[in-house]
Order: sequence, then structure tokens, then C-alpha cells
Amino acid sequence: MTTRSSIREIINGCLALRVRVVARSVSAIYEQAMTRHDVTIAQVNMLTALGEAGPCAPGKVGEILQLERSTVSRNLDLLIQKGLVEAVSSDAKGIREVVLTAAGDAKIEAVLPDWRAAQKQAARLLGSDGVAAVHKAAASVWTSPI
Repeated sequence: MTTRSSIREIINGCLALRVRVVARSVSAIYEQAMTRHDVTIAQVNMLTALGEAGPCAPGKVGEILQLERSTVSRNLDLLIQKGLVEAVSSDAKGIREVVLTAAGDAKIEAVLPDWRAAQKQAARLLGSDGVAAVHKAAASVWTSPI
């Protein structure tokens, strides 16, 4: 039987809970901003990672964004269907290399004003100390390989 003190300890101190609540709140801001562009913020992040990395294997995109292979595959398939990404080489085992298309470049430019507005809204939500803490925490666990 779980004790009330165990429950209270987790509720009052769980970092995972707090990080997830913050992540969902911040993500919701960006998702709302991207709605009219028919992309998710995850897809925008994938487009920008691919735009920065240049033509590369899907695994490289996953490495950059620290995503599971299935998540990369699912989002790349959607981006290919939308014409924002192109598979430039593939074989019987699947896509070997992907590249951002001109439409993908245009999509990044199109979402930028709404992304900037979401960025400001998220910064207001977190406050300057929160923004600094997010950058510091991210730097300690993630170094972009691009």
C-alpha cells in the first residue's frame, strides 16, 4: 500500500512531472501558432534541422533532434507527402537520404512570423529566469551535432 508521504514526495518534487507540464504548456503555444500553416512545431523543427544539416540520412535528423527512429520516419513521411522534403536516394531498405525542398524553405519563411510571436509568448510565460534556465538545462543535456 502506498503511503500518503510517498505520494506527496512525488507530487511535490518530481522533476519529470514539472518538465512535462512546462513542455506541454510551451508546446501548446507553438502548436497554436503553426495551425494555420498545416505543420506542427515538431515538423518545423525537423525542417530547420534538415535545412541546417543539408542532404542527409534520416538517422542524422533523429540524432540532431534526439528523436526515435519511428518518430523521424513518421514525420519525414508527412513532410514528403506535403512536398516539403524530398527523398533523394532510397533502396529496398528505405530512404537513405533526404533534403529540404524549395517548398520546405518557403514553409520555414512562411511560419517565421508566427514562430516569432510564439517565441515571445513562450518567453513571457516562462519569464526571463525561466528562459535562461531552459537554455542552461538544454545545454547540459543536448549539443546539436550540426
